[in-house]
Amino acid sequence: MRKERLAHGWSLPELSQRTGYDAGHLSRVENGKRPPTEALATACDAVFTERRGWFTDWYQESRSWSEVPAGFRSWAELEDKAARLCDWMPGTITGLLQSEDYARAILATFPAVTEDTIATRLASRVERQSRVLAREDPPKTIFLVDELALYRQVGTADVMAGQMRQLAATAAMPQVTIQVLPAVAHPANASGFVIADDAVWCEHVAGGYVFTDAQTVSALSTRFDTLRGESYRVSESLTLIKGMAELWTAGVSPLTQTRTAASA
Repeated sequence: MRKERLAHGWSLPELSQRTGYDAGHLSRVENGKRPPTEALATACDAVFTERRGWFTDWYQESRSWSEVPAGFRSWAELEDKAARLCDWMPGTITGLLQSEDYARAILATFPAVTEDTIATRLASRVERQSRVLAREDPPKTIFLVDELALYRQVGTADVMAGQMRQLAATAAMPQVTIQVLPAVAHPANASGFVIADDAVWCEHVAGGYVFTDAQTVSALSTRFDTLRGESYRVSESLTLIKGMAELWTAGVSPLTQTRTAASA
């Protein structure tokens, strides 16, 4: 909506007059602070007639997306163009760093999920990794990994060992920095977020939004910097990850130091 508004050279009050929606509400939708509705999509189609019903089509399609919140579609465009990414996810390994086996095990935990759905979601996740990290001009990416994610078993011990090896391999990429945050209190523990230049994707258990307003982006960039300040150094983080790989490869739970079934 914002892209079309700016392409027409309209201010928010002008779009408000044309759609009948309050300018403040439109601003919150543009900044990801309010979800779009079918009625708003219809109003936008009436205003931006050259898009031939695109807004309603997008809204209807978004209702069937089960892998990520609807707003993530707009995030992909921002992420693809970003020169710098800062990624934090509490509790588990973030999607861009997940091995296929780890991702599959995570996706299999969703209630009543089918094998076809898992396969579709997994393919989407793998494609995103390739699109972002393996493209011709990959962004400079800083990953902050929650130390608890190294201990939390997802799938089998073999899956976890493979995930640790994937972390170490990704850390060796020249454009990637991985640091591990120890188990300390920090306000960022409440949710995960990714910063792509001047935009932020925030995700929580009920959904997620893309924020592009300068105040929000600046505040979360500062929070990421303070979070990074609490993290282990790069070399310490890699040593920890490799040590965890050895434990999981041996089938030993790092939390209990007892052997866990590799095929459990």
